[in-house]
Amino acid sequence: MADVNRGNRPLSPHLGIYKPQLTSLTSILTRITGNALLLAALMIVWWFVALASGPEAFATATWWITSFVGDLIMLGSAWALWYHTLAGIRHLYWDSGRGLEMETAEKLGKAVIIGSFVLTLLTIIVV
Repeated sequence: MADVNRGNRPLSPHLGIYKPQLTSLTSILTRITGNALLLAALMIVWWFVALASGPEAFATATWWITSFVGDLIMLGSAWALWYHTLAGIRHLYWDSGRGLEMETAEKLGKAVIIGSFVLTLLTIIVV
């Protein structure tokens, strides 16, 4: 028989009491940065196709990529690349069965976030 009290029960986990954890936020951010990197790669491919298409197409693509918006996209892509790389290394570490304790996982999450910003700044300085 169907549960008649089904509509009276709270959601699990209830949105009013659920507190996002750093590990869940970094996991979501890893997925977002992976998709952002795909879009940046498509933009770079567009630039290469424009290069092969002729001087006018190349000039248009170059103008977009070197514009303020293009610079922001490339800067964001550099950060996303570093973040995604560090998060991947963290997952490889977890796959070895280490670093799964809550305190260590939190430290690794903070290290990924801070490390991605530091490496992005170093990339900007060097390049």
